[in-house]
Amino acid sequence: MSIIRPNLARTAAIVIILILYGLSRLPELPASERAMLASSFGFTGAPLYEPAGFEYRTIRQVHPDLEHIVGWLSGIGAAVAMNDLDGDGLSNDICHVDARIDQVIISAAPGTPERYEPFVLAHTGVPYQPVSMAPIGCIPNDMNEDGRMDLLIYYWGRTPVAFLNNGAASLTRDSYAPLEILPGDDVWWSSAGVFADFDGDGHVDLLITNYFPDDTTLLLGSQADKLINMHRSMSRAFNGGGTHLFLWQKATAGANPTVKFRKVEGVFDEDVTQAFTLAVGAADLDGDLLPEIYFANDFGPDRLLHNRSRPGVLDFAVLEGEKFLTTPNSRVLGHDSFKGMGVDFGDLNDDGLFDIYVSNIAADYALHESHFMFLSTGETERMQAGIAPYIDEGERLGVSRSGWGWESRLADFNNDGVLEAIQATGFMKGEASRWPELQEMALVNDELTADPGNWPNLEAGDELNGYDHNPFYVRSASGRFFDLAPELGLDLPQVSRGIATADVDGDGDLDFAVANQWATSHLYRNDCPNCATFLGLHVLLPAQNSDAIADVIRPGHPGSDTLGRPAIGALAKVQLPDGRQLIGLVDGGNGQAGERSSDLHFGLGHLDPSTQLPVELHWRDGDGHVNQKTIQLTPGWHTLLLANERSVSR
Repeated sequence: MSIIRPNLARTAAIVIILILYGLSRLPELPASERAMLASSFGFTGAPLYEPAGFEYRTIRQVHPDLEHIVGWLSGIGAAVAMNDLDGDGLSNDICHVDARIDQVIISAAPGTPERYEPFVLAHTGVPYQPVSMAPIGCIPNDMNEDGRMDLLIYYWGRTPVAFLNNGAASLTRDSYAPLEILPGDDVWWSSAGVFADFDGDGHVDLLITNYFPDDTTLLLGSQADKLINMHRSMSRAFNGGGTHLFLWQKATAGANPTVKFRKVEGVFDEDVTQAFTLAVGAADLDGDLLPEIYFANDFGPDRLLHNRSRPGVLDFAVLEGEKFLTTPNSRVLGHDSFKGMGVDFGDLNDDGLFDIYVSNIAADYALHESHFMFLSTGETERMQAGIAPYIDEGERLGVSRSGWGWESRLADFNNDGVLEAIQATGFMKGEASRWPELQEMALVNDELTADPGNWPNLEAGDELNGYDHNPFYVRSASGRFFDLAPELGLDLPQVSRGIATADVDGDGDLDFAVANQWATSHLYRNDCPNCATFLGLHVLLPAQNSDAIADVIRPGHPGSDTLGRPAIGALAKVQLPDGRQLIGLVDGGNGQAGERSSDLHFGLGHLDPSTQLPVELHWRDGDGHVNQKTIQLTPGWHTLLLANERSVSR
């Protein structure tokens, strides 16, 4: 008996271990199905323009007292946006922030006609010190509503600057007139921004999130007296930078364009505004055309805010998800302790409502958290009671594990009507792994973590997930996503930050650009070998002083006679013959460091090109009135210029 019992115990232990091992293993996709799924995709990479005459660095210049964590403080700065900057009707222009030279570069997308010479933005007339200030992101938007695309640049070391297009005949650095959003000498360490009509008055407002506390010192030469503080907790840090919301006030067009925003104080609770926010998203989640806000927060719980505002008066309520018996706290929306790094919206469960895709850190043998895929339950009425009607299904759907995530993007790259999910990943590329030290830091008492001097050395040459590849998730017949980047030649190790999507050549399939930190960034041209049918929409509102009195709906791209501004926040719902409904949002800059085009793109599957599709449009006009209209469109590109309406439907 004394011999048998130990053997039984060992056998039982081995069986339990094997069962747990089996349960923890990810499902695998048969090679034949992987090949079949991969066969409908194809991409060709091309480097983004890199201007000559600059010294390209691979690390930031920081205050001497912060040099031991210079690697950590060199973590962001690469960004990319794609839109129509030169007015040719296609989103074939790129605004690229290159952290190696701290410059904002404007260029035509690689492979498209060379319509102008690439150039870097000039900060003429606004305070800018290259050593103590650095551009971090670029968001295209027509801020002064004159029908020309402007650029909002946000920084480390100063407040944001609007570069307003002055209407010059050709696009050059002199085409943009810099204008400070908030004049003065405030020192901001901004991490993300988004445009949206937050108060429903018909004009697009601006939200900027700052990572480190305002008016502190980080970069070499910064004028602030107080050194930045680090996170006061590895999971509940609320000592970060401020969140600033600006309401649009007025604007002028012409050779000397202007725009004025009013900064609104006290909009958010302290634990919202003082979080270490890395990404922000704004989308109408409950159907009232007032955008909700998702804050992806580093070292603390993310926040989803329900928008209850009215013109001129901002009102937001924090929403929290519900915990069930089998749900860990960390996967309940608003209760996670993860490192929120990116956010995007798309409908994955075909309920006609947006779901939320969030990047965290999910690195093997490290901070193995998980990425979120919050699926809507459809109970939007519960938002009035403070409930976030979302359940995390990231693990079941196969997107919860990859690496150190940044940008997360949902898009349909083969036009089959099913969204793909792609991610930017990686942090520091080097030789000496610093995960042991960082894991030790995760165990330190919260009272010690805010002092930068207590942080472990993270310097040039150190490594933290520097050899990951950017996943390209494709949905299988089972409904689960699988990473097909190796099959598509997209598995090159990169340290990436932002992802932007647009149809740069107007052929109906989406291309994407990736901003890499301390390395060359790339555009990936879509060479889809057997792409299905698509519907593309340029959804516009009349420009300032426009005499448009009726809608203009026509096939093709906007022409020189179509003077309109992107209808940021407008929704389109496309009814397919099989009963499915596709939804899209005119995006105002959702995410971390990548900005998709403001055009709408829908993959339709293999439909007859003559198929008439009901498209339901919802938008606020320039007077703030809610409008709804259903039109019939065939596949292809269409331009929709939506005139002001005072009725809620017609």
